[in-house]
Amino acid sequence: MTKKIHLKRKGKEAEPTNEVATSSEASENEEEEDLLQAVKDPGEDSTDDEGIDQEYHSDSSEELEFESDEEGNYLGRKQSSSAEDDDDEEQSSDEEEDESADSEEKDEVSASTSKKIQPEEKPSSSTSSGATKKGAATKELPKRESQSKPEYQDSDTSDEEDIRNTVGNIPMHWYDEYKHIGYDWDAKKIVKPPQGDQIDEFLRKIEDPDFWRTVKDPLTGQDVRLTDEDIALIKRIVSGRIPNKDHEEYEPWIEWFTSEVEKMPIKNVPDHKRSFLPSVSEKKRVSRMVHALKMGWMKTTEEVQREKQAKRGPKFYMLWETDTAREHMRRIHDPVSAPKRDLPGHAESYNPPPEYLFDAKETKEWLKLKDEPHKRKLHFMPQKFKSLREVPAYSRYLRERFLRCLDLYLCPRAKRVKLNIDAEYLIPKLPSPRDLQPFPTVESMVYRGHSDLVRSVSVEPKGEYLVSGSDDKTVKIWEIATGRCIRTIETDEVVRCVAWCPNPKLSIIAVATGNRLLLVNPKVGDKVLVKKTDDLLAEAPSQDVIESERIKTAVQWSNAEADEQEKGVRVVITHFKPIRQVTWHGRGDYLATVMPEGANRSALIHQLSKRRSQIPFSKSKGLIQFVLFHPVKPCFFVATQHNIRIYDLVKQELVKKLLTNSKWISGMSIHPKGDNLLVSTYDKKMLWFDLDLSTKPYQTMRLHRNAVRSVAFHLRYPLFASGSDDQAVIVSHGMVYNDLLQNPLIVPLKKLQTHEKRDEFGVLDVNWHPVQPWVFSTGADCTIRLYT
Repeated sequence: MTKKIHLKRKGKEAEPTNEVATSSEASENEEEEDLLQAVKDPGEDSTDDEGIDQEYHSDSSEELEFESDEEGNYLGRKQSSSAEDDDDEEQSSDEEEDESADSEEKDEVSASTSKKIQPEEKPSSSTSSGATKKGAATKELPKRESQSKPEYQDSDTSDEEDIRNTVGNIPMHWYDEYKHIGYDWDAKKIVKPPQGDQIDEFLRKIEDPDFWRTVKDPLTGQDVRLTDEDIALIKRIVSGRIPNKDHEEYEPWIEWFTSEVEKMPIKNVPDHKRSFLPSVSEKKRVSRMVHALKMGWMKTTEEVQREKQAKRGPKFYMLWETDTAREHMRRIHDPVSAPKRDLPGHAESYNPPPEYLFDAKETKEWLKLKDEPHKRKLHFMPQKFKSLREVPAYSRYLRERFLRCLDLYLCPRAKRVKLNIDAEYLIPKLPSPRDLQPFPTVESMVYRGHSDLVRSVSVEPKGEYLVSGSDDKTVKIWEIATGRCIRTIETDEVVRCVAWCPNPKLSIIAVATGNRLLLVNPKVGDKVLVKKTDDLLAEAPSQDVIESERIKTAVQWSNAEADEQEKGVRVVITHFKPIRQVTWHGRGDYLATVMPEGANRSALIHQLSKRRSQIPFSKSKGLIQFVLFHPVKPCFFVATQHNIRIYDLVKQELVKKLLTNSKWISGMSIHPKGDNLLVSTYDKKMLWFDLDLSTKPYQTMRLHRNAVRSVAFHLRYPLFASGSDDQAVIVSHGMVYNDLLQNPLIVPLKKLQTHEKRDEFGVLDVNWHPVQPWVFSTGADCTIRLYT
């Protein structure tokens, strides 16, 4: 497309007059000088108004035309037909200059022709003619502008949008940490506009009346004011109408095809011969309909009307099949027949035999079960009448009939296929106990000497000596091989628990009696070991850490007095509540005590080497019953009445909570490898937990008939034992495999029941020999028994 620029020249012969120019003429002279300066130095003017017809006045009155392409680039000058002959040489020279300058002149001419300048008008006769031409050119301007209308002005293509930010379709929050928000077409950063705080936003909201129609452009960060057209468009979209308001939804329908029936046929082909013969497909269809009518799948109009009339009336059908014939009910798939009532026996006769009548004792027992009638053998009392005429009306007849109807109506019934399975297949195949030897089978020795029930027993790490604590306020040390009592230590109160230190390099026994925990040197075994233990417990180490008041009020360390020193007591740890249990860490430097009445200070951990105590818990999670150290990891097991919590002592956090689903936990024992836990409860159960598997029991064993008091794992053999109030010690095989994919093997082996029952108590504690497959048990019969 070529665009023309008209320049009008005035004649050079015109002479200047002496009249003074007006202010408009002076401004036009300044604009002419600016234009000439812009042509000489095009770099100073960067305006770019393309495709606009402009007028220039020169000395000649001839009209000049300049040609430009679609982009507004200068192509050349076009003269009028009257001046073509005079200016051929100038046009050829101009074309040569245009070809040599090329792109530079295109930009310069397009920039220089962007302004509309009129030179100084002189008072001559040509003024009127110039004004006339100027007016004509001005009238032609709207027409030429309409011809140079952009091609994609009315198009909705997104390629022609004025996109200032060229980052594309990316999340704009990527630029949150930068000062710019993107890049324009010249690869320059678009700096974010200044952002005000909430106060500025509030002030703008109050002061600016157009705040409600202002939105933020996410690409440039600028505030854009919506026009009335934009708001009207948004309202139409929100209301579910067509966005274009000029669109006519209900415009007249154009009938593309005629609705009138043509009188003349489109084709006049004669009918085929087969149209006069009976149709085979229709014959097959009629035969299928006849078959459906015979089978009852299809019904005639009369039958359908008859069925509708029948449905309108009441429906009656038999709920169960009759006694004589089976009723076919299609609506019930595979119906279940009602159970028959038992036929009356001799006891229900009006004249029963004498042996069916109740005597005085049976009548008394029958009347005694008035509140529990389900326990009676007969729901009625047999009576004897001379004749059927004397039998009165049955008082429970209506109630029994009503209950019978409820049974037929409400009782759910289902058919269950009876499985013919032999009972041997239901019993798991366990290995023979002979293949699982050695394990204790007989009672080998009884240790007698206590005068009251023996609550606790513990064995020396080397397996030579045994210590026991009893309610007779004594602690006895026994020699295992001979059964001889070597030493007896008397205490002030009942001995609840005793525990021998597992460290073989120390000879210390922890005795829990009343509120005091006694550390006793039994003075048995190696004399060098005994002397080393006395030297260790002789002096208290210096305390670098100041203990808190919470610990000082709970526990106090002190050396034993002179009379207790003679008995072998070296250190006394006084607690503020009675101690129920004491347990040692595997290395022998730490021990833990349990005081069920101590609330959030129920469990305490003591360090022997530094004579320092710790309270691991600040809040009480329940009534603590038993505590235990993990044999390998720095974990601490705490058993409350219902659950078991495992804590990490290093990280000081809860690792796992085991759910026992029991009423009361009595004791715990952990496997030497540390992956399995055995729990005993007072509700006759033993729970085996696989710590790597789940928080619920892997196996629940109900081997005892009464409360299980204690359980214990053997340190070397795959054995565990349990003691209960039913006077029995049950020895079981519990193999834990190194292969984690294989479940533990649990097999009950032997039930050892030799203890005597005293005041509903049986076996109170069990413990294994550290080396041999021997088990010790203590009972309420004041004895300690060894099973080998």
